[in-house]
This record gives sequence, C-alpha cells and structure tokens, in this order.
Amino acid sequence: MKFNWKARFAGLMLILAVIGPGIITSNVDNDAGGIATYSLAGGNFGYSLLWISIPVLILLIIVQEMCARLGVVTGKGLADLIRENFSLRMTFIVMILLVIVNITNTISEFAGIAASSEIFGVSRYIAVPLAGLFVWWLIVKGTYKSVEKVFLSACIFYITYIISGFMVHPNWGEVGKNTFIPGIQFSKVYIMMIVGIIGTTIAPWMQFYMQSSIVEKGIKKEEYKYSKWDVTIGSFVAVIVAFFIMLTTAATIFPSGVSVETASDAALALGPLAGKYAVYLFAFGLLNASLFAAAILPLSTAYSVSEAFGWELGVNRKFKEAKNFYLLYGGMIVLGVLFVLIPGFNLITLMYFSQVLNGVLLPVVMIFMLKLLNNKSLMGEYKPSKFYNFVVWSASILIIAITLVMLYLMIF
Repeated sequence: MKFNWKARFAGLMLILAVIGPGIITSNVDNDAGGIATYSLAGGNFGYSLLWISIPVLILLIIVQEMCARLGVVTGKGLADLIRENFSLRMTFIVMILLVIVNITNTISEFAGIAASSEIFGVSRYIAVPLAGLFVWWLIVKGTYKSVEKVFLSACIFYITYIISGFMVHPNWGEVGKNTFIPGIQFSKVYIMMIVGIIGTTIAPWMQFYMQSSIVEKGIKKEEYKYSKWDVTIGSFVAVIVAFFIMLTTAATIFPSGVSVETASDAALALGPLAGKYAVYLFAFGLLNASLFAAAILPLSTAYSVSEAFGWELGVNRKFKEAKNFYLLYGGMIVLGVLFVLIPGFNLITLMYFSQVLNGVLLPVVMIFMLKLLNNKSLMGEYKPSKFYNFVVWSASILIIAITLVMLYLMIF
C-alpha cells in the first residue's frame, strides 16, 4: 500500500491548526501557586506524593476532554451554558466563587513574579508593574492568534524544571517505587496537600478558559478528534512538569530538613544543595510560569463573567466593542499588582489556600459540566457513554469526599 504523504501532511497541518487551547490551559496551571504547592509536597513529604501524578493525569485528561467536547459541539463557553441551562441565581453564585478564587490566584502570580525577579537582583517595585503593563498590552493590543503564539512559546520554557530534576541526581529507584506504589498517610496536612495538588493541577478556572478559547478559535465538530490530541498532549506535559518539581524538591530539600513555604524558598534552597545553576533554572521557570498565568487568569475571569452576564467578549474584539470584558481584565491585573506591592503583606497563606479552594470548587464545576454533557438536546450524538459518566462521577465523588475529610480534620 502506497504511503500518502500529502494526506499525512494535511492531517498534521490540521492538528497544528487546532492545537493550542489544551496545551496552554494545562500548562498555565503550573503557575506560582502550583509550583509552591508542588515544592511543599516534595520538600515536606519527599517522594511519597509522586504517586498522585498518575490519577491526576487521568482526571486532567478526562476533565479537559469534557471542555473540548462541550465547546466544539455547542460553540459556547461554559459560563454561557450554565446561564442558559441553570438558574441565574446559581450562575451568580458560581461566578462569585470563581472570581474570589481567581483574584487570590492572580495575586499569587504577581507574587511569583516579584519573588523570582528578586532572585535575579531586580526589585519587585520595578518588575511587578512592568509585568502588569506587559500582560495588559499583550491582550488589549493583540489578536487571538498572536496571543496564542506567545502563550505556546511560553510553554517551551517549562523544560527548565525537567532539567533541574536531572541536575539534582535523585534516587531513581525510590522515584519509581513511590510513583507506582502509593504511600498514603492519614494526617491533616497530607490530605490537605492531596486536595491542594488536585486543585492546582485541575483548577476550576481552567475549564472556563479552555472552553472559551476553543469557541473563540472557532474549532469545528469535524476537528474534534484533533482537539482531543491537543488536550492529551497538554495534560501529559503539565503533569510531567509538576512531577519533576516534586521530584527536585524531594531529592534535595526533604533530606536536608530546610523549611520551605514558597516556590522562591524552594529555588533558593537548591543553592547549597544542587548549585547556583539549579537555583537560576528553578527561578526562571517560576518567572515564566508566573508571567504566563498573570495574563491567563484575569483573561479567564473576563471570559467567564462576560459570558455569564451576556456581555460582548473576546481578544479579537477592540476595547470599545467589549469594554466590560477589557475593564474586568485590567481590574484583575491592577488588584494583583497592588496587593503584591503592599509592604509587609504576607502572601504565603493566600497562595497555598487558593490552591485548596480550587480543590473545593472543582467538583461543583465538574457536576455542572456532566449535567450539560448528558443533555441530549444539547449534545446529540456527542453525549458521553455510561462508562465515561461512571468514571467522571466517581472522580467527582472522590474529590468531594477528600475535601470533606480535609475540612473535618481542620475543624476537629
């Protein structure tokens, strides 16, 4: 049988044309708060939490595929669908919760920019305002295509964490053992860390952003199979990066007993343990991730709230065409910058618990998505199978159960 090079090349070009939303959404959540959470996991629990990477990867692929399916089939964003298919009161409550969580996350991104820039000797009072201006300019003056190219380029720099992981020479036997054999500990901090890792890897805002970006990119039903490739590749890359952050801190910081509370603490702690180049690699990864997420998180919020209230939206629209959309985006950036520049403002608790709040809100968002996916009049032939429903409902119930156990341990 003759190999059809033209058909293969055309297929590859179509995949490349569709790729973007899945890879960007998955990777941007390896942000300042996420890196801090993974660093805490490795620094405080060693290799014992590496096993969670596998179930989190499976869940991330499933959840992102749900978004891709909803966006491609309906041509509408998630907030838009919630408003149309559920009560306005419920939509308002979800938006309030999402905005609160996203504000704390946005502040943590600018905190990450401040911390990483100071490792390179640049004052936060210079770096943070410049970063705020850059991400505002990028979205307000750009188009969807130009913005997507910048975001995809930023994804490449996550390789710094993988390089750091090899530089610290971990015990690969222990890594393999703890990756495939769970060493679960029944303690408050351990369970909170599990919820935090789930929350930071599969944050609620991701589902809103990804579906909105699929709609704005104009991906069609016939391109759905390529969108699934986008989702799968993005999920694998994001979880591998998270895995190597935990591995790096587990191999260096955990045996040393150094106290780590933020991602910048983790970067600086690598100095005497793995050398200055490991410090700079880790810090550069933090700067790239924080800047990347400082643009995406406010954008996700602007998409979601604008959809929920029926406002004009989209990066392809000019300021005068989507004024509320851009004002909300700019307002989130201003809040993030101002909080970080307040002298003596402690962001450690805010950054960590923003990830835990993500874990609490995630099951709520997943239940909405499942109800929408199982709406025959909405999805038609794309309605999921019984097995698919069983897997996602089981995952949602498991996350809810873990969250309830965490809250019980916190109270009692």
